[in-house]
Amino acid sequence: MPNPTAAILIIGDEILTGRTREGNAHYLAGELVKVGIDLRQIRVISDDHATIVAAVRELSASHDQLFTSGGIGPTHDDITADAVAEAFDARLDVRDDARAILAAHYAARGVDFTPARLRMARIPEGATLIDNPVSGAPGFSIGNCHVMAGVPNIFQAMVTGLLPRLTGGQPLMSRDWMVMVPEASIADQLRALAETHPEVSFGSYPFVQEGHYGTNLVARSTDAAALEAGFAALQTAFPEGK
Repeated sequence: MPNPTAAILIIGDEILTGRTREGNAHYLAGELVKVGIDLRQIRVISDDHATIVAAVRELSASHDQLFTSGGIGPTHDDITADAVAEAFDARLDVRDDARAILAAHYAARGVDFTPARLRMARIPEGATLIDNPVSGAPGFSIGNCHVMAGVPNIFQAMVTGLLPRLTGGQPLMSRDWMVMVPEASIADQLRALAETHPEVSFGSYPFVQEGHYGTNLVARSTDAAALEAGFAALQTAFPEGK
């Protein structure tokens, strides 16, 4: 049975303008590999309501899971919750359990629970909360869409709580082999390896080291035996590697 598929939707003008370096997709991609959910697409879009609605509808329909990052804070341009609610035709309002979580979080710190902070308790009807042990404000899951914060340490904490709730598949394993030869000179041999080991994915990633061209070769598979056989064949084909 094939692994479930996923897409990541990064939302934020600050990413598209280069003001903020995006790292949440990179982090989540590595975590999805561990639980056997195959990431098929990463998309970055602006803080535009109609754009978010369209992207959520498209990606949630074409993948088993959709993960979003960004736009669920207290400010006027945090519109992800509104857009996701519309994408799933769900009513959005302050929910008592989310309000209670935030009220307790701010009370414990002696911080005013302002109307702006209350915005973060607006949850689409029928959604399940995603715990936020860092700053209190929860994310949420509705349908197959999981809406999380853009701040990296909060996003990572949410991912840690969310992934055990999802159904995964076979983790993707990999083995690396580095050769100090240009990628173009080994393309035919790699193609032959891929044909003789169809259960293994072979990738090649060129680099330059001290003025010399080299290639990192990576074998990947969800089948441990197939991976070891493919990697052994890779080592035999390129004995000068390490």
